[in-house]
Amino acid sequence: MLLLVQPTLYDLSNGATSKFASRNGVALSSSSSHASSASMLPTPRSEDEILESANVKAFTFNELRTATRNFRPDSVLGEGGFGSVFKGWIDEKTLAPTRPGTGMVIAVKRLNQEGYQGHKEWLAEVNYLGTLSDPYLVKLVGYCLEDEQRLLVYEFMPRGSLENHLFRRSSHFQPLSWNLRMKIALGAAKGLAFLHSDKAKVIYRDFKTSNILLDANFNAKLSDFGLAKDGPTGDKSHVSTRVMGTHGYAAPEYLATGHLTTKSDVYSFGVVLLEMLSGRRALDKNRPNGEHNLVEWARPYLRSKRRIFRILDPRLGGQYSLARAQKAAALALQCLSVESRQRPSMDEVVTALEQLQDTKEGGHHHLQKRPSSRSLDSNGVKVAMKGKPAPSPKPV
Repeated sequence: MLLLVQPTLYDLSNGATSKFASRNGVALSSSSSHASSASMLPTPRSEDEILESANVKAFTFNELRTATRNFRPDSVLGEGGFGSVFKGWIDEKTLAPTRPGTGMVIAVKRLNQEGYQGHKEWLAEVNYLGTLSDPYLVKLVGYCLEDEQRLLVYEFMPRGSLENHLFRRSSHFQPLSWNLRMKIALGAAKGLAFLHSDKAKVIYRDFKTSNILLDANFNAKLSDFGLAKDGPTGDKSHVSTRVMGTHGYAAPEYLATGHLTTKSDVYSFGVVLLEMLSGRRALDKNRPNGEHNLVEWARPYLRSKRRIFRILDPRLGGQYSLARAQKAAALALQCLSVESRQRPSMDEVVTALEQLQDTKEGGHHHLQKRPSSRSLDSNGVKVAMKGKPAPSPKPV
């Protein structure tokens, strides 16, 4: 059994640690959006309206207690400040609890009884995942609101979080191949693109590796909508809010002003893409001086095609096309532009990542070195170039 414990979220406006740890690997747990500033838009719908419009099942507490075998400790999939996530089983058609090993596997997140703030984030999950449906968002099966009990029921994501696959060192997590990393990046990008679309108009605000969950085939889905916000309406260019999120992922203009736009999410995507390329965490104080902040350390290498290999994850074993790596690095650099206007939209990111997919190799763990490819110049413009097999990455 895998125990998935996640990093803590922060109120980035003052550095105070949130009560709630970030969510999981199987739909673990919540983020921390403390009360918003007065300049935020009011909640558009009441609690009753949200629960009535949610296209999911309202479970009783007894049903979920039965489905998880009374929340047995050996069924814990993950835990954090929000609470614990338990493995359970329900009938695929009736959604009634079933015997362990039969029916559909679910992940049941049980909220710690922390009062209004925890309830607010529980409600935010129901609000967004109860009404939005997309192949690249984790599916909310149902919820439970009974007395003081607050629970959420998700589809089970057997591969857990991208964070564990990138950074955990154990026999459970083998190094991800280049192809799988690009496949996961594309799926996560499609999830963000859907949220930013006219159909949803949502700013995710907490894009990071621990919130990207993987199914059995390494298809990526976004989870944890505790910090998500409705996008700006009318002629407004941004949403003003208290700065919340996880250190290392937030866009510089959001940290400085509290102005939230879809380009804030694009910056966070750039950080995650860089983590996927390098195998390094966004912030890691265990690294040597000058390498604690991944974006600051990597930016000079991202600007130089000849030095790209110095940031690539040694666990890739050199099994990638240098031309494709250069193209992915150029995309990450664009997403990490200090000026938000210079960042691409998520639709543009999806288009760029689609060109990096290796359809022949699919999701297998070994990538043939490609004889040629296409890349981007420093301005993100497509240029033809002669690809060469990447040299084995050297320790930096």
